Amino acid sequence: LSTVRSHVQETLEVSNPLYDALIAPHRGQGTPFLVMADGTTLTHADFVALAGTYASALDKLGVAAGDRVAVHIQKSADALALYVGCLQVGAVYLPLNTAYTPTELSYFIADSDASVFVCDPQEVNDVAPIASENDVILKTMDATGHGSLKDETSALPVREEIASRGADDIAALLYTSGTTGRSKGAMLTHRNLLSNAEALVDIWHFTDRDVLLHALPIFHSHGLFVASNVTLLAGGPMIWLPKFDADTVIARLPEATAMMGVPTFYTRLLDDDRFDRALTEHMRVFISGSAPLLAETHDRFAARTGHRILERYGMTETSMNTSNPYDGPRRAGTVGFPLPDVEAKVCNPETGETLPTGEIGVLEVRGPNVFKGYWKMPEKTAEELRENGFFITGDLAKVDSDGYISIVGRGKDLIISGGYNIYPKEIELFLDDLPGVFESAVVGAPHPDFGESVVAVLVPEVGATIDIGVIEAEARDKLAGFKRPRHFEILTALPRNTMGKVQKNTLRDQVQTVFRRSAS
Repeated sequence: LSTVRSHVQETLEVSNPLYDALIAPHRGQGTPFLVMADGTTLTHADFVALAGTYASALDKLGVAAGDRVAVHIQKSADALALYVGCLQVGAVYLPLNTAYTPTELSYFIADSDASVFVCDPQEVNDVAPIASENDVILKTMDATGHGSLKDETSALPVREEIASRGADDIAALLYTSGTTGRSKGAMLTHRNLLSNAEALVDIWHFTDRDVLLHALPIFHSHGLFVASNVTLLAGGPMIWLPKFDADTVIARLPEATAMMGVPTFYTRLLDDDRFDRALTEHMRVFISGSAPLLAETHDRFAARTGHRILERYGMTETSMNTSNPYDGPRRAGTVGFPLPDVEAKVCNPETGETLPTGEIGVLEVRGPNVFKGYWKMPEKTAEELRENGFFITGDLAKVDSDGYISIVGRGKDLIISGGYNIYPKEIELFLDDLPGVFESAVVGAPHPDFGESVVAVLVPEVGATIDIGVIEAEARDKLAGFKRPRHFEILTALPRNTMGKVQKNTLRDQVQTVFRRSAS
């Protein structure tokens, strides 16, 4: 009898948290889900079925629960369906920035031990050797969803079976740059992603009556896990645009009630006279993240439209941590309060002790949103994830007397350009190996459109002359576009303190004037 009871209990507990919450409720529902750029609409039922065909294809390819599926593909309805297909078979979804070069991709494929790698057909010749070297099945998918993976689905039924996964099983692996130059794979669980979607639907008041204008990429946490997961959980449709284009966004905005974007989206809309109060009066909310929103942009947006942008703060390792209030003052220059299930504190970076209100320290966060750890990096996990569950973000912050959190700087010299995280050390290691370069230092400088842009300071080897043209050509070949320095400075030596540490604050001061002039 006890054996029977145990079996029954195990059967009842069989679940797949993300799929059960985000996808299963939409089976058979003829409600609109993806409104495409050409005006066609994919219903929830159509989308669930499409995802089911990809689940069948993955199963045919031998993908099992826990296997990594790496994708380097353009945004499409099929690309989103592939993500859901991975959830259905229990695979770990690994999205890769479409700007990554083959040199960069080779590391991610090898480090993740991916089983399947899906790429754009146009790059198949460049990445085929990577797949071969790592014994990875290579399939293709283009911007319309077509390719060899789509061909796999043509004769397959829609998969009905859903793999059993636990709340602490990994749903996604997202790589974030490392200060040592080696990228780290953040392991995000079903609990991490579902808890965050539930909290955001609640505090941002999303319902099935909302229509989200989606112009974000989906290789990034913002577009995939924040925007898409929130909409799936709420049950409403998305206007599914392949990328941000001001003309298209302005044309489609009357159909929407909500928009999520990076600061660049909002600065470019403000540059267009058509973007005004009349165009936006029907909108419920504009949300911004992935990079700091300048107070000037916040105020200009409010003056032009009557809407105050809702700014929030998150990381690859945690998804969203804080948000300005939906009901209540949205303060420019702040990222609001911790989410309902998240704890946040500002700490002394040396002792870890919580600092008094108003003092600047390192922000630490704890909650069900905090990742499981870094893939195959237990030492790095132990360095940044405390035993008590608090994650050391590395971001410098302070809390005001009303509880609003402001991010005032970033430890480890992280640069955020156009919403993408850039760690200087990775670029410095690349530059140091180039002809004529003795050493380098990479810093961020203010940029009116991207928030920050990358500046490289180079010191030549004794007797050598650095050819900037050669450096730029190598960067184009080996670095993703968002990582490439937009300006180079050559100095005879880098400024250092008495301990020999490069003084990046001094460098930033030295290059800002020159860089602003070149950016203009």
